[in-house]
Amino acid sequence: MSRTGKNTVNPNSDLVAMNRGPLALSRWTSKLKTWVEHVFFRWGFVIALVGFLLGRAYILTNILPFALPFFAAVYIMKRDKIALAFLAVMGGAFTVSIENTTFTFASIFMFFIYNIVFGRFTTKTVGLVPFQVFLSALTAHLSVVYFQQGSLILYDVFMSTIEAGLSFVLTMIFLQSVPLLTERKGKQQSLETEEIVCLIILLASVLTGTTDWFLYHLSIQHIFTRYLVLLAAYVAGATIGSTVGVVTGLILSLANVASLYQLSLLAFSGLLGGLLKEGKRIGVGLGLLIGTSLIALYVDKQADIAVTLLESVVAIIMFLLTPKFIMEKLAKFVPGTNEHSTDQQQYLRRMRDVTSNKITQFANVFQALSGSFAVYGYVEEEDQEKEADIFLSGITAKTCQTCFKREQCWAVNFDKTYDYLREIMQETQEGTLQRNTKLMREWDKYCVRGTRVTELINQELFHFYNEQKLKKQMMEGRRLVAEQLLGVSKVMEDFAKEIQREKENHQIQEEQILEAFREFGIEIGHVDIYCLDQGNVDIEMTIPTASNQRGECEKLLAPMLSDILKETIVVKLEEPSQYPNGYSNVCFGSAKTFSIDTGLATAAKGGGLVSGDSYSTMELSIGKYAIAISDGMGNGERAHRESKETLKLLQKILQSGIDETIAIKSINSILSLRTTEEIFTTLDLAMIDLRDASAKFLKIGSTPSFVKRGDRVIKIEASNLPMGMIQDFEVDVVSEQLKMGDILIMMSDGIFEGPKHVENHEMWMKRKVKELQTEDPQEIADILMEEVIRSRNGFIEDDMTVVVAKVDKTMPKWATIPVFSKQA
Repeated sequence: MSRTGKNTVNPNSDLVAMNRGPLALSRWTSKLKTWVEHVFFRWGFVIALVGFLLGRAYILTNILPFALPFFAAVYIMKRDKIALAFLAVMGGAFTVSIENTTFTFASIFMFFIYNIVFGRFTTKTVGLVPFQVFLSALTAHLSVVYFQQGSLILYDVFMSTIEAGLSFVLTMIFLQSVPLLTERKGKQQSLETEEIVCLIILLASVLTGTTDWFLYHLSIQHIFTRYLVLLAAYVAGATIGSTVGVVTGLILSLANVASLYQLSLLAFSGLLGGLLKEGKRIGVGLGLLIGTSLIALYVDKQADIAVTLLESVVAIIMFLLTPKFIMEKLAKFVPGTNEHSTDQQQYLRRMRDVTSNKITQFANVFQALSGSFAVYGYVEEEDQEKEADIFLSGITAKTCQTCFKREQCWAVNFDKTYDYLREIMQETQEGTLQRNTKLMREWDKYCVRGTRVTELINQELFHFYNEQKLKKQMMEGRRLVAEQLLGVSKVMEDFAKEIQREKENHQIQEEQILEAFREFGIEIGHVDIYCLDQGNVDIEMTIPTASNQRGECEKLLAPMLSDILKETIVVKLEEPSQYPNGYSNVCFGSAKTFSIDTGLATAAKGGGLVSGDSYSTMELSIGKYAIAISDGMGNGERAHRESKETLKLLQKILQSGIDETIAIKSINSILSLRTTEEIFTTLDLAMIDLRDASAKFLKIGSTPSFVKRGDRVIKIEASNLPMGMIQDFEVDVVSEQLKMGDILIMMSDGIFEGPKHVENHEMWMKRKVKELQTEDPQEIADILMEEVIRSRNGFIEDDMTVVVAKVDKTMPKWATIPVFSKQA
């Protein structure tokens, strides 16, 4: 109460109270789940319950094939629960009869005997467990019957063999299904078909142990078997639902011939329930009621139909009361369900995120290393001045420190003394000191030890500049390494972003494309649209294999997509089905705006077989087309090896996504550091973007290239030294916008400088290119090669290579097909 006598009210108290309820319920549910899992899996309640019911289970009134296989499976898979399994099996057998208890104990005892015997011969006894169970069941059954009757007849041997054979088969089944009930399977794991079938057989065998249990005239066995069918039909659909019904009904009919009609009832109910799955739980329950009514009226007209229907109603009520999280958890283990697909997608997304984060971390490491190298990657003028001062300090330490005029020179006349020393140092470096008599006379008058200082500078200067040169080379090497590391870091960052790129939601467009194709009469399985960006379309489809026997994807689907998306679409990849009537997976994508048609001609010096020139044409994944010519120093095998190795390195680096400038610098560094011999290599590289025909030319010691555009001839050149000559150089990049119909001509020096008696090679080549009457790249290459050889009277003076590329607009192979539907 407040002083005014009114109650103080907190405006957020109602909201807090409302939120407290759901939070408390969520915590209670979480604790309940934890407690249930703890009891079922850690304490072994599942093993106790299953063992107890299997100890009671029998078929054909006197065959007990379930108890021993279950005990053997627990002995192999969960040995720490073997005592619990033994007590459960024996307890279940004791509730049936003393005879069952005796046989169960005898069979387990014989299993231990045979296990010890087999263990003496081999340590790998897991694969022999079914045989041990077979011998144990056969020996135990014959022994018990012999002690009870005093003799054995052929019927006893026959029944014992059948029981041992069933135990043999059940052992192999239980070895796969028992771990599914006793261990929690990882979220990312799913059940195989064999595991599902084995689990169904195990559960049906367990329910066989409830044969004589009734609740107000209602069979517990019938209720739980129908509940099991409802779960299977709702979680996995009609196929698994009917399979569970068939297997469960078959095993129940073996236990009691009077329950044979249960086989048809459960199988038909599972099928109907799965087909009515779209109606949620009510639909599945309705399927069980319909199946129960039809089978009961048809098969068992004299029986109490009301009891049968009531058993189904109780099973449906249990099914409706089953918590949702149990259904979802079961569905995650069954392939083909939405929950399983979602769980798999979440797992893949987590793996993708982890991979992307790892790559990003590596990119950050390379970036940090690049920054670390870049700190020492440049030589400043101030640093050179400091190095010179340090050098002069060393000279004065050996000469001036013991001179009596030290104070006069360095305290009173510091600037004058320093200027003299710097001038002597510079003159000595240039080799003009002895000719500068004026400087020498002035220095001798100024310094009492002038000759000694001059000689010492002359001696030490050579070592000083060698150290400076070595230091500069190291720093330039660090700078190059920094650039390379930065390029690798950029590539890794882009790759991490590409991994993180989610599939965009194009559900509306997918439905529109499906509708358009179906209206056209084309059957499509499904459509997945990953990207609809202009020039970067990425679509996947599944179509029946029979519908693509004559190339319908390329002739029909791609032209229809081209009309819908208003750009040229082509088939990128086609994966045919492995089955005759299956579905093929087809990938569609944007066609490049431009295409490159190439022709080439090459000849070795003197008509030899090995040319020192190498060439390469490659289409990169980043939508670019690369043309490269490399000319090794000299001729023959060695020059060919050097040029080929250069292009091989270039191709590998460019395909990784690293910028072409960094790629060339990296190759130059490798060539300059790989050997001490003078081996130089030229490189002529053209990078053409197939989206807009823009081109970049990087010419390293190479000859000019020419672009023929109608009647015009454009020369493209740059001034760069050959690779391997110096460690550090700047790459001049020449950019040019190509157009449709342009013809690019690239050549080695053997072609450009090959014509005899020609003073201006550039003008000669322009004239020959301008006079060309053909636009075919191969014909142009052959004509230029022939012209050069003819000018030399048929003699080949040097290795010659010419590559011709024509830029064309991409023309689709098939015309677009108009689609009269809503466009995507």
